[in-house]
Amino acid sequence: MAAAVAAPAAAVAAGSRNVEFIRARSDKREYRRVVLANALEILLISDPDTDKAAACMEVEVGSFSDPEGLEGLAHFLEHMLFYASEKYPGEHEYTKYITEHGGSYNAYTSSETTNFFFDVNVDNFEEALDRFAQFFIKPLMSQDAVLREIKAVDSEHKKNLLSDGWRMYQLQKHLASKDHPYHKFSTGSWETLETKPKVRGLDIRLELLKFYENYSAKLMHLVVYGKESLDCIQGLVERMFSDIKNTDQRSFKCPSHPLSEEHLQLLVKALPIEEGDYLRIIWPITPSIQFYKEGPCRYLSHLIGHEGEGSIFHIIKELGWAMNLMAGESTDSNEYSFFSVSMRLTDAGYEHMEDIVGLIFKYLHLLKEDGVHEWIFNELVAINEMEFHYQDKVHPINYVMHTVSTMRLFPPEEWLVGAALPSKYAPQRINMILDQLSPETVRIFWESKKFEGSTSSVEPWYNTPYSVENVTPSVIQQWIKKAPTEKLHLPKPNIFIPKDLSLKEVHEKVTFPTVLRKSPLSQLWYKPDMLFSTPKVHIIIDFHCPLSSHSPEAVVATELFVDLLVDYLNAYAYDAQIAGLFYSIYLTSAGFQVSLGGYNDKMRVLLNAILVQIANFEVKPNRFSALKETSVKDYQNFNFRQPYSQASYYVSLILEDKKWPVAEKLEALSKLESDSFAKFVPHLLSKTFLECYVQGNIEPSEAKSVIEEIENTIFNAPNSLFKSMSPSEYLTKRVIMLENELKCYYQTEGLNQKNENSSVIQYIQVHQDDAILNIKLELFSLIASQPAFNQLRTVEQLGYITSLSLRFDYGVLALQVVIQSTVKDPSYLDVRVDEFFKMFESKIYELSDKDFKRNVKSLIDSKLEKFKNLWEESHFYWGEIEAGTLKFDRVESEVAMLRELEKEEFIEYFDQYIKVDAPQRRTVSVQVFGGNHSAEFKKAIAEADPPKMYRITDIFGFKRSRPLYSSLKGGPGRITMD
Repeated sequence: MAAAVAAPAAAVAAGSRNVEFIRARSDKREYRRVVLANALEILLISDPDTDKAAACMEVEVGSFSDPEGLEGLAHFLEHMLFYASEKYPGEHEYTKYITEHGGSYNAYTSSETTNFFFDVNVDNFEEALDRFAQFFIKPLMSQDAVLREIKAVDSEHKKNLLSDGWRMYQLQKHLASKDHPYHKFSTGSWETLETKPKVRGLDIRLELLKFYENYSAKLMHLVVYGKESLDCIQGLVERMFSDIKNTDQRSFKCPSHPLSEEHLQLLVKALPIEEGDYLRIIWPITPSIQFYKEGPCRYLSHLIGHEGEGSIFHIIKELGWAMNLMAGESTDSNEYSFFSVSMRLTDAGYEHMEDIVGLIFKYLHLLKEDGVHEWIFNELVAINEMEFHYQDKVHPINYVMHTVSTMRLFPPEEWLVGAALPSKYAPQRINMILDQLSPETVRIFWESKKFEGSTSSVEPWYNTPYSVENVTPSVIQQWIKKAPTEKLHLPKPNIFIPKDLSLKEVHEKVTFPTVLRKSPLSQLWYKPDMLFSTPKVHIIIDFHCPLSSHSPEAVVATELFVDLLVDYLNAYAYDAQIAGLFYSIYLTSAGFQVSLGGYNDKMRVLLNAILVQIANFEVKPNRFSALKETSVKDYQNFNFRQPYSQASYYVSLILEDKKWPVAEKLEALSKLESDSFAKFVPHLLSKTFLECYVQGNIEPSEAKSVIEEIENTIFNAPNSLFKSMSPSEYLTKRVIMLENELKCYYQTEGLNQKNENSSVIQYIQVHQDDAILNIKLELFSLIASQPAFNQLRTVEQLGYITSLSLRFDYGVLALQVVIQSTVKDPSYLDVRVDEFFKMFESKIYELSDKDFKRNVKSLIDSKLEKFKNLWEESHFYWGEIEAGTLKFDRVESEVAMLRELEKEEFIEYFDQYIKVDAPQRRTVSVQVFGGNHSAEFKKAIAEADPPKMYRITDIFGFKRSRPLYSSLKGGPGRITMD
């Protein structure tokens, strides 16, 4: 697979506000460039159709600017700006306001920039934007907040300590020039922000204030996206952002490349936490940011990362050596860049590492010998043009985040397009980058648990064991000579590039999906595109196979069947994905699902290939072995998941009937052999019903013919494995009903005791899908989520991962509070959650009429948010079909009820279901004890049950003792909306 291309060349162009922006043909928004007197450069976006407003500020100060010995200071400052300001001195006034008005917020620190962003309901944009502006004018950064947020940064770092992604990234940085900022540790921790500064006699708050002086208006770019006119939005930004100081700070200029000769020609063997072997081949290159209109790395990553016949990946996959491959440029600076080829190896691939590297260099040699092909470049240009001009509208918050990153890199007229449209054919540039992918400059990073005991060094920040060997060009030449002799060749022209992008005429206006066709074998739901006028379609085929989930053996065999289908299709269907035609096949609770989305022109070609592969499925023993091996490792890696993720799994295991434990599935998979698997597949498919959904640029007659073709290929082909299913065999997933006024709890040790983190999930089961009850629960979640975060994370400092949110399990709604912590054990965390609910009672009872109405309006605004694209709309309607609720008018009916909702009704609901001693409160607390709290675990399991509490010691015995909620899902053939 070709990786995303890095951001292109820095070019700051002065210009008036009347910039002629290059934009997508489908883009109806208005744009304006504004530069304030303080030199702050701003892009204004007016979208009269939006129901969310958004803003994003990029500051050209990142972790590379961290002072020596204060690693993580830029990241720490990012955290601190959320607290309070001189104008809004109440702690977390910004986050509270955003959350209460249907919005979201976040920030991130990268090497050279820090980005802050939010969205909010349009009616509340002005006040939200003013609070946001104060980040950059007069933040308070109190001493009390400083200490608390150092703990939050440290908690974030501890969460990452056992993450192989973080560990390997830091190892690559570690093996670089020590005097280059790339070498640094950038997240920050208690040690770097509290312990070491104190030893040096530094006041970290004063250092923070000094560092904040780097935040100059001249180093900032702002994107503001609103519903109002450009003149109105300009008035807002001039009033709110003009007070940001311009201190004439210069942007950080990174020294050239972080790698010197000693860091090249290396083979680095590293010991990961998780199971699985990975190989990364990396070269330093000239950043293609300097040639973004020529796109040399796009061309090369397309070919090196290709997965069709004749590609590197196709050959090593067929040899059973690798499971995936990614190729492309990556960089976190404008001054240097890397080109990498990375893959997940099989056990056989581990044995053939040298052959794989040799094959990659063989392919690079082929590219040099064969020369640059203009037809391949032109094909990519055509695909990029189509992708740009037919791009789907996205949420404003995502749009401003993407757009702000182009502002410091491109002239204003190119802000909207960035590097998306390389158009200048320059073979010499492509050859220049290709020449840099040489044995003289290569770095090979190889991760495997098999290196345990054979490493000689340890990376200091994440304690990753590793060893380094030299790999000279002559050694690479030997590897090339013994590499596989299979024929490498360039891809053929892409047959999936659409030619017909015309829009079908919609003869009948349809508000909701309707059943267009049904038979004993299938049912078709259909909805034409009425909103987006795009030449795209979304097709979902749900294969309901009741024999897919009756045992752990059946589940893992069905999962492997799905994995093998995707594996077999990969070489053929890879071109479709390049051309904007995507598909996925994935496991469901009662079978598997095929989903296709993209341009409708060649959709049936791809669909037919998928159907033929399913209908003619056969077991290839070599691929069975490779995929089984990978799947076994993935199941083993469950032990290394974050404790809050393990807790969530235990909640599901307790709630859902017919959910099998990971340990039992791993055992079943380990015993599965190809001959018994080959016998299972016909058994699996011998009872099948198809639920189909088609939406988009497709006429009803064609939708029907698609389903007829599916039936003919699947059921009516000679020797078909598929047989129809009787209605009595229809499977539904159901959830157990917890007991009123009883708090159940399940305590267990984390599966990786090297992980210091513990976690609790307090799950409060409320009711089954019901419009009036839904809106009351959603309203409570809206009101309580930010105060819960503020109390449990900010005030009590219990852990970085803290949330109160809604949870949906097969039509049953609940609240859940999640905390992950190194500082306190789960029993203590659970008590603090109860205390939060007790404390919050008074907030509910004292809720003013004004605040109640404001929260109701905020929820209504969020519910009335329009679908942004075809995929959002179809996922909503398919969700209703899949759940069996069929409430296609859910939004309208729930909004109507919200408009009538009285505060007294809401408080009565809280008293009945949610408060700690509520008569219908049904709770289960799952507590995962990490390595820091093993003593507390031994103590906890020895304690007797307090009153109104029940300890779950046998999950399956407990489940058998509980009644089940009814299923909302009927059987095949249901068509009513009742």
